[in-house]
Amino acid sequence: MRSLYFRVFLITIAVILVSAMLGFLLSNIYYHAKLKSFNDEKLVGIATQMKQFVEQEPAAVEHYLNNAAALGYEIYVTDGKGNDQFYGREFRQKDLDKQAVDRVLGGEVYHGVAEFPSKPFITGFFDNQLSNTVGVHLQMGKASYALFIRPDVILQFGELRIFFALIGAFTVAISVLLFIISTRYLVNPIERLSEATKRIAQGNYNLKLSTTRRDEIGQLAQHFMTMSRELERVDQARQQFVSNVSHEIQSPLTSIQGFAQLVGDRDLPEQEREHYASIIEEESRHLSLLSKQLLLLSSLEQGHEDLTKVRFSLRDQFRQAVQVLHWQLEEKELLLRISVPESIQLYGNEVLLMQVWMNLLGNAVNHLPQGRSIEIRAEETNAQCVIHIRDTGDGIAAEHLPFLFDRFYRVDRARERSSGRTGLGLAIVQKIIRIHDGTIEVSSSSEGTVFTVTLPQM
Repeated sequence: MRSLYFRVFLITIAVILVSAMLGFLLSNIYYHAKLKSFNDEKLVGIATQMKQFVEQEPAAVEHYLNNAAALGYEIYVTDGKGNDQFYGREFRQKDLDKQAVDRVLGGEVYHGVAEFPSKPFITGFFDNQLSNTVGVHLQMGKASYALFIRPDVILQFGELRIFFALIGAFTVAISVLLFIISTRYLVNPIERLSEATKRIAQGNYNLKLSTTRRDEIGQLAQHFMTMSRELERVDQARQQFVSNVSHEIQSPLTSIQGFAQLVGDRDLPEQEREHYASIIEEESRHLSLLSKQLLLLSSLEQGHEDLTKVRFSLRDQFRQAVQVLHWQLEEKELLLRISVPESIQLYGNEVLLMQVWMNLLGNAVNHLPQGRSIEIRAEETNAQCVIHIRDTGDGIAAEHLPFLFDRFYRVDRARERSSGRTGLGLAIVQKIIRIHDGTIEVSSSSEGTVFTVTLPQM
């Protein structure tokens, strides 16, 4: 497996090569578009000055042209009849067309630099070819000559070429080195995050990552720490849930097992046998209720994409819930007030929302002392339906309120256990409300408790 450093090295080299090639292409395009004609005109001017001096001082032509070649020019002089003379470094290619020589001998100016072919990867500035010159007519006495000239790039820029080549080479080498070293600033946090993922996969959520950076890496580390804490919380909740389920199942199973052994005693009086059998039946119902609620909670957590939703009257649904609880209300002489307008329509799953109202009202009925009251009030505000279920009980202590919707949480564990309730009701209520994109809140004082449910109106 290639390391990240190796990949960074390859990318760096690739970027340098591609940049160099693109830079050369752009520079070459600029040379052919702008500089080539400018160089041609400049060389024509230099050749014209040479022509004027040689024609004025024909006796010094050899000495003058040799000095000019020594200063950095390649010169070719011909009479077109085979009498050729070269001054300075030799041309790489002697590809000058005879017709061009004849035109110069006829008095025309040869613009070989300006007319040099444009190619993407060939720049005419460095091509040491005889055709890549400028030519002027030279008249010495009665003899006519053609003088062709171009700069000797190696002679003019020899030392500078080496100097700039060294600058380029050192720049590339140092850039690659510094880039790889600076990459550790990016790679090291990523490696630490990779190591952290391994530790999380092994169940170790106690991570400490540096979150002092203010860039994307620092934000990623912060999000990673948040994710780690959330995973730890979820894992602890899962372990606690398994422990609670085991405890809730073990208690009735132990009772069923013990009383079943007693019922099997032939010498047991019939009255006691019936009492023990009723306890077994009650514990069995408790197990059945627990399993149903666990299955419901599990199905709610797995998703609600296929949840069937219809539009229905909220007032009618509360009336149905009150009819089911009618005998309990009468038995405890509880006063019930319902203030729900007929116009309020909800869009949701009727069965699940009925379970919400039954659970909240059932809790109020079970916990209220005799002779108290319950009020159900609903109102529409800002495309939302807000339902308040208020009772006039003794209230819930403030330390219990944050945990009311936790699974298996009971304010009075002894009383709840004896009543056969599972401690899952409010957790199921909260889940149902959430999958309907709503919220549920609770407040309590010595004057009573209020559950406030907010649901969107579609």
